Amino acid sequence: MKVLDMAGVVFRKELASFFNSAVAYIIIVVFLGLTGWFTFSTFFINKIATLEKFFSVAPWILLFIVPAITMRQLSEERKSGTIELLVTKPVSDWGIVAGKFLASWALILIALVPTFLYWLTAGALGDMDNGPVLTAYFGLLLMSGVNIAVGLLASSFTKNQVVAFIIALIINLLLFMMGYFLLFMPPVIVSTMEFIATSYHYSNMSRGVIDSRDIIYFASIGGIALYASVLSLGRRKW
Repeated sequence: MKVLDMAGVVFRKELASFFNSAVAYIIIVVFLGLTGWFTFSTFFINKIATLEKFFSVAPWILLFIVPAITMRQLSEERKSGTIELLVTKPVSDWGIVAGKFLASWALILIALVPTFLYWLTAGALGDMDNGPVLTAYFGLLLMSGVNIAVGLLASSFTKNQVVAFIIALIINLLLFMMGYFLLFMPPVIVSTMEFIATSYHYSNMSRGVIDSRDIIYFASIGGIALYASVLSLGRRKW
């Protein structure tokens, strides 16, 4: 069975499990409730056609939501022993990790789709520059991909879901908040820390800038985390 076929099998299984339980519905309701509140709490007072507040608060909310999605992906399977049953089938470690990654990413995409109503509402109240909105959504998806990859890596380390949540949250927060402390860092490492920070690359895209370096960054960090997850998952064979 090819890796893509394997990933597809795991993807369908995982995405269905999200919606067969309360996980997907809770995630979507919480995300829409929080982003909707922050976006529109002063929106109609200021009467400015902008989604700046949404794109400012959404990354912070996703930093907490994503670890909640990924914390059980591998840790629970290892704890319950179902990971051993899964690997007895013709599914490689790459297929398992890729399928779970894509299912989690798809859930984030599904949660983002209803927020297009925010876009339509803001656009109905005034002229909007739709370019930055599109690139900001793209940036949210890419950053979420990195967060998910890190979350899967954390979930592969332990059988405890709470520990997996905390590890993923800490790593993703550090990557994101690094960009906010550049002024307090030695000048010699500022450029390096700036490049490592997810917030720096996301902020570029939220301003409407599509730079290949930002895309390469997200793809590289996400790819490294996924590769590390595969290696960590393979520890059971040692």
